[in-house]
Amino acid sequence: MNDWDSVRPVSVDLLRYMREISLREPDVLTRLRAATAALPEAGWETLPEQGQLLAFLIDLIGARRVLEVGTFTGYGTLWMALALTAGGKIVTLDQADDFPSVGRPFWREAGVADRIELRLAPAADSLRKLVADGQAGSFDFAFVDCNKKDYDTYFEHAVTLVREGGLIVIDNIFWHGSVLDPADNRKSTVAIRALNKKLHDDSRFTLTVLPLDDGFTVVRKHG
Repeated sequence: MNDWDSVRPVSVDLLRYMREISLREPDVLTRLRAATAALPEAGWETLPEQGQLLAFLIDLIGARRVLEVGTFTGYGTLWMALALTAGGKIVTLDQADDFPSVGRPFWREAGVADRIELRLAPAADSLRKLVADGQAGSFDFAFVDCNKKDYDTYFEHAVTLVREGGLIVIDNIFWHGSVLDPADNRKSTVAIRALNKKLHDDSRFTLTVLPLDDGFTVVRKHG
């Protein structure tokens, strides 16, 4: 017998059970998730168990400043904002206001709109500006879930902006299984595959990969 013999795929029924026994989703988040599910682009959404994990990690390390690269409707944003202590701030980056506008009323209803700073511009431009404004090392936590072909650029800026000992979480590192297809040479697939290898070999971090939905990598920047 080898290690692979004991691997059991997680079925939809088990995922449903996992939510039943672990998910504590406030009603405002449930309703924002429903509003997001009505969109044609609903597949871009952070899943509730992923949002709860992000909130757990933020609470675990006592993060006060959070960076999010890719807002979409702000469902994950709201999970993270709710986990912040009073005075905490999340800076979330998106290209345009079309999708974040869906979440903004829910942010207000949850009473955390003042904790959320939305910056609208190409993500790489916003990240460069944060660095230029002297915010290097000022964030405790970063979540990267944006345009995949530029993942390495976003990640390296996050490394600069997150303090030593801080966490960076990267979504979609399995890319729906495409990373295993040697014939798939799309820019997004190539970029994710390269970043996955780079992180494995990079001594600047400790890391773990969690098979939540499309794969989460969690890295800790060495202090």
